Amino acid sequence: MSDPKPVVTRFAPSPTGSLHIGGARTALFNYLYAKHTGGKFLLRIEDTDRARSTDAAVKAIFDGLDWMGLKPDGEVTFQYAGMERHKGVVDQLLASGRAYRCYMSADELDAAREKARADGHALRSPWRDREPGEGSNLGPHVIRFAGPKDGETMIDDLVQGRVVFANKDLDDLVLLRTDGAPTYNLAVVADDHDMGVTHIIRGDDHLNNAARQALIYQALGWELPAFAHIPLIHGPDGAKLSKRHGAQAVGEFADMGYLPEALRNYLARLGWSHGDDELFSDEQAAAWFDIKDVNKGAARLDWDKLNSVNAHYIKAADDERLTGLVAEVFAARGSALAPARLERLGAAIPFLKERGKTLLELADQAGFLFLSRPIDIAEKPAGQLTPEAMDRMARLRIQLETADWAAPDLEAAIKSFAETEGVGLGKIGPPLRAALTGGLPSPDLGRTLDLLGREESLGRIDDALSRRA
Repeated sequence: MSDPKPVVTRFAPSPTGSLHIGGARTALFNYLYAKHTGGKFLLRIEDTDRARSTDAAVKAIFDGLDWMGLKPDGEVTFQYAGMERHKGVVDQLLASGRAYRCYMSADELDAAREKARADGHALRSPWRDREPGEGSNLGPHVIRFAGPKDGETMIDDLVQGRVVFANKDLDDLVLLRTDGAPTYNLAVVADDHDMGVTHIIRGDDHLNNAARQALIYQALGWELPAFAHIPLIHGPDGAKLSKRHGAQAVGEFADMGYLPEALRNYLARLGWSHGDDELFSDEQAAAWFDIKDVNKGAARLDWDKLNSVNAHYIKAADDERLTGLVAEVFAARGSALAPARLERLGAAIPFLKERGKTLLELADQAGFLFLSRPIDIAEKPAGQLTPEAMDRMARLRIQLETADWAAPDLEAAIKSFAETEGVGLGKIGPPLRAALTGGLPSPDLGRTLDLLGREESLGRIDDALSRRA
């Protein structure tokens, strides 16, 4: 018995904009299924819409997939480059009588559609039943597929199950337009066949196309691939994902401070599951993933769940890598960090990452480190700097000046000072934090002092004390 044919999947986006989050999940499912089966994951750019398929749009697709870590196996192919091959396939269909030339004018086409609707079936051109070659000099024409008029076309979909289409409802679709350009359904079939694609995994908005494409495969005598149509991603309210739900493009998720490994984990779990496992490595995802386990129902984007997953991966991330990524956030905000400040950020990251859900939150939490003296103190924390608090902070400064400058020792010095003063930490902490951070978020006071360093910390306290009348 021969070995089964190796699995080949493909992701085939049209480069008409950025990589959408739904497209990214489709690419991920294709990638994971190929890895799960020891097969290949291919990438094809469907760039036949020349007006919209710009170099920038193609680059946006590449950038999105690169950031996601979804690298194809082999060279990327471009659909437009195969136009002559597509026309050759149409010639095959013409020669076998499974395609015909249609010379209907626009008015005639409208009339034929109305008649077909009245008769209870999809469009059938009158040119379909004319003798081959008749009217061959009648001018501009399209080439249509001669599909079966009755019977059924059945798709055994790996996700949706058995789906049956009545052939009377499938029109004689155009294969070549009047300008000779191949249409989507024809080009996709030819390309998938030539690339050896065995499994077509895509959004369920393409389910109707599967019937038309299956008929073209059969007419050409080609082996039919397996189809798997996955549900679309909806917003938290159950409606189709749109701009009002927030980010849609992969690049937007990157800009919002999500890590690619977190988004991979989250998207893999969005519509597919492996028991109760919520967090898993790329290796586990590939080992567990099977397209047959994908849910039929639409998945909902859950921001709280995504933030939780991202927080997990931030905690697990390498400190040096995380430092670089947070530094990129500062640079994007127009505050590139000099080497000394980058070093200070690196020292803070091991502690800050325990609290942040996104890279943007980490940058916000690190903001107190890079304030320029004298720092601006927000109105509410400034209210903590009462005359009594100022006098107490002046005495605390003397204690801190001789303390060992390490977080545990500094925390102990503050507690000891509070006991000496006979007050609770609530009388000391808020004014000191106001002086050190101006009201920005920061870790516990011992860690805050440690990260700022002796000179910077005492200097900020002196600046606050100088505010006394």
